[in-house]
Amino acid sequence: MGDMRATPLVDQYSHGVLHGELGLGAFTRRLAAATGVPEGAGRDGPLDAGAGGALLRHCAPLLGLDPDTPAVRYLARRRELGAYAAGRLLLRGSGIRVFLLAEGAGPGGTDGGDGGELTGPGDMASAAGGAAHPLAGLAALAERAALAAGSPRAFLDRAAEALVAAARDAAAFVCAADGLAGGGLPEPTAVRRAAARWLADPRRPRRPEPTLTSHLLWGALATGRPVQLHCDDPLPLTPLLHATAGAGTLVLLPGRAHHGAAARLAAVFPHVHADAGPDPADALAQAPPGKLLFSTGAGTLPELHLVRARGFLRAMQAALDGLPAAEAARIARQVAGGTARQVYRLGDAP
Repeated sequence: MGDMRATPLVDQYSHGVLHGELGLGAFTRRLAAATGVPEGAGRDGPLDAGAGGALLRHCAPLLGLDPDTPAVRYLARRRELGAYAAGRLLLRGSGIRVFLLAEGAGPGGTDGGDGGELTGPGDMASAAGGAAHPLAGLAALAERAALAAGSPRAFLDRAAEALVAAARDAAAFVCAADGLAGGGLPEPTAVRRAAARWLADPRRPRRPEPTLTSHLLWGALATGRPVQLHCDDPLPLTPLLHATAGAGTLVLLPGRAHHGAAARLAAVFPHVHADAGPDPADALAQAPPGKLLFSTGAGTLPELHLVRARGFLRAMQAALDGLPAAEAARIARQVAGGTARQVYRLGDAP
């Protein structure tokens, strides 16, 4: 079958990129945090090992350089072009046509820091020459409601209003689901008590306790928007998947070792979909392509969006090797973007 790089991608979960210019040290710190490669590995740290080497091979030609360009020269060229122009070339070269953007930078950095603020959906869409839509995080929504509330009742009222307001613009809600082993809608008394404990805690954790998170999750489903469940192992969420049948759409985004398990759950529950992961062969063996979606999880560096998109398409091509070309192309288009367009109601591909 032919090269899949022309397959349009919908990235169902990623983050914005940094506006500011980055020196070699700041760039390698960001890359090390995102890839897990220590800064001291290789000649140029993470730029000389593993994901960093792939980054240079894929990204350097888009900036007019040879694939084997040294890291220092690559960063110099990046500064010559300017952060926006370089990011524009890289994002447009990634093949991603639609981005669903979570708040903050995710793994690998925070907004601000070395390079300034992160791009929002408008700037991201302009740079990438495509579309971008926000994702609303339930924990961040709860934190903002807590800051404006003086009592548990006021907090719960403000959180409910915030869910409805967020649903007008957000493509989906994001819920950190580890620990949500229970199934049904929590009792109102238990929710009020959980809210009181969370608000009274002087060291209030960023993520509310499971009872409160579950309450917010059910509220998010009531808006009609899909909810992404981010977890390590999705199997403990099985009671929740049973309980939410008919209540809305859930998308599982599991840890790297659990994409096969997530796909199996998606195949069993009609209202559940799953992220295909960076190597979709296992997920495709467990669930039909109409249940699977692509994401990069990338943020801060546009290079990460490009490298992860290219890696996914290579893995998809390998997974579909041996199928008739038309069938392989159909499956690739479905997982790369078709399922996401249906789940998040994004309309037809341009």
